[in-house]
Amino acid sequence: MSKQELVVLGQDGDGGCCPTLLAAPLDEDEAADLAKVFKALGDPVRLRLLSMIASRAGGEICVCDLTPAFELSQPTISHHLKLLKQAGLIDSERRGTWVYYRLLPETTDRLAAVLTRPGAPVAEPAGAAS
Repeated sequence: MSKQELVVLGQDGDGGCCPTLLAAPLDEDEAADLAKVFKALGDPVRLRLLSMIASRAGGEICVCDLTPAFELSQPTISHHLKLLKQAGLIDSERRGTWVYYRLLPETTDRLAAVLTRPGAPVAEPAGAAS
């Protein structure tokens, strides 16, 4: 058994693995990775799809429940879902003839960490009780 010490990211006080935009400039690789995710989120249909997936009770939703919410063809919806999946925002699982989608919170958490001002208090969601 190895005696290698495991480091818990984000608890070392220096911003952990995800420096914010205001703490330090992004390196070329980090900027390229983040740009792919932001590009995927740059389309209103994909943003709505992600919101529908993320807000679903139980944490996942069938493609059969996503498609009727849009005036788009099923192949177009599948294309948008594929781009969200390639960006690392969602994952999927086939069950019989249907595909179920779920959010990958580590990616949205990473985006939130990058966009958060260092030392800024965490904002409560709109409508949250004080």
